Amino acid sequence: MRASTVLASLAAAGGVLAQRPSDTPVCDYYTTALLKNNTAENQYTLLTLLVNTAVIGNYTQPNVGVSVPGILAPGTYNGTEVNLLPYFDGMLALLLTHLYQYFGYLLGCTKYSTPGFPAYAGHASMYEVHKFMDLSAAEVGYFIQQVGLSAASFGVATDDIMAVGTALNSLFGYRCAPAMTVIPAQGAVLESICIDESCPIAPNATCSMYNATMMPQNATAASGSMSNGTMTSGGNGSMSSASATMPAQYTGAASAFGIQAGVVGLAAAAFAFLL
Repeated sequence: MRASTVLASLAAAGGVLAQRPSDTPVCDYYTTALLKNNTAENQYTLLTLLVNTAVIGNYTQPNVGVSVPGILAPGTYNGTEVNLLPYFDGMLALLLTHLYQYFGYLLGCTKYSTPGFPAYAGHASMYEVHKFMDLSAAEVGYFIQQVGLSAASFGVATDDIMAVGTALNSLFGYRCAPAMTVIPAQGAVLESICIDESCPIAPNATCSMYNATMMPQNATAASGSMSNGTMTSGGNGSMSSASATMPAQYTGAASAFGIQAGVVGLAAAAFAFLL
């Protein structure tokens, strides 16, 4: 199905979606509601459109009236200027493909790892992918905010967006989080993405497990526009807040929209676009 046709269908249906049943994963529900047939190919198409929009913004009209600047665009998060563009290295198609797959598992796509929806085969540790970036709370918050805005632009319900934001903030917005399992086949690895001093410390922090000898380069700070930020709200009313301490359990919010148990995930190495 052509992207323009799919986006037109999403926009037309976005304002009339019924509430998602609690026992239906978010991926399956919105694939069925917006693309009619819950096939592996349609699930992958939905993830592709959501991820691409989060990265480059509203690149095709129509949408449901939600403006998405995109991760590639400089922006402001809680009064802090953010510029993530310098992190991109041009390996766009491969990186985004991994992100479609990662989010497919995260959002409970039942066709994940079947013909038409390949399983995630990228890096296991998101810390290892992102440690050179020295990401701040504002930068991580801006990234998550764009994911939420992208979902909103396709008519995803506010409750589902808030649940996703809560899970991502809780699991990636804290320094020194203990190793955890994202993709079962990859085992428990370090997942903290937010690592500079503006990021709240995780309960049961295991800072000694993180590489203290690394020499990160923060792109926003290097551009002269970075100041410490706190991830206290998503801006534009689109994302949930991160509290000062990580919740002891995130599985309640996760299971509410079909996240697999133990999953945390943003392959933010996929800060790139694919038209």
